[in-house]
Amino acid sequence: MSNTFNFREAMRETKGQALVGPNVIGNALPYLGGGLVLTALGTYGGLGVIDAYPQLFMPTFFVAIIAELVLFFVARGIAEKGNNSTALPLLGLYSLLSGYTLSGIIYVALQQQGVGIPGIGIAALGCGVTFVAARQIGSNLSEEDGMALTKTVQLGVIALVVVLVAQLLLSFFGVFTPTWLEVGISGFGVLLFAGVAVVDFFILPRTYRDDQYLPAALSMYLTYINLFIFILRLLIALNRE
Repeated sequence: MSNTFNFREAMRETKGQALVGPNVIGNALPYLGGGLVLTALGTYGGLGVIDAYPQLFMPTFFVAIIAELVLFFVARGIAEKGNNSTALPLLGLYSLLSGYTLSGIIYVALQQQGVGIPGIGIAALGCGVTFVAARQIGSNLSEEDGMALTKTVQLGVIALVVVLVAQLLLSFFGVFTPTWLEVGISGFGVLLFAGVAVVDFFILPRTYRDDQYLPAALSMYLTYINLFIFILRLLIALNRE
């Protein structure tokens, strides 16, 4: 949920301005890929902790979430100032922590009958297909259509954050989301972040210069991590007994 909340801060309005970084997405892609590899390593480490020391996972999970939030704001601020050499290791650590916190839902998926490794593969494949389609659509949006979609997606992210916070608060009181509602929320999340992926290809070249590839990579990273999470949540909800 932390990544979902953080994404709202990564969205910016362009106010119809011209491209300021036409090559920023291409420059960001290697760092996006590197971040996803580090996330996979963090997830592997988290699964190891769950298997070997299950009693330690939840305490370290909450510590990782807090550290992840702090690193996000610090690293993004440094990256937006153009200090890439300082921001890069911080973003690498952020990716590892993100993977560690992601290991919880991965573990649930692996234990869920009907999901397992094939379901994780489907979620990853869905992200890849979305990237290809979003690049084609988002890069060719007109200014009017792009701004309209951006504002619509921003409202959707706000609505989703409200729902997820309500889910979290209710869970503390023993009130859990029924399966049909979880399917609806997860399906909405999938559609929303597919839309965010399209928006990224429209908005990032209008927001960041070519040398600001790290904050652009972070924005895209959040998009695909959240898309992966919501596809996985949907598969888990659909196969819930």
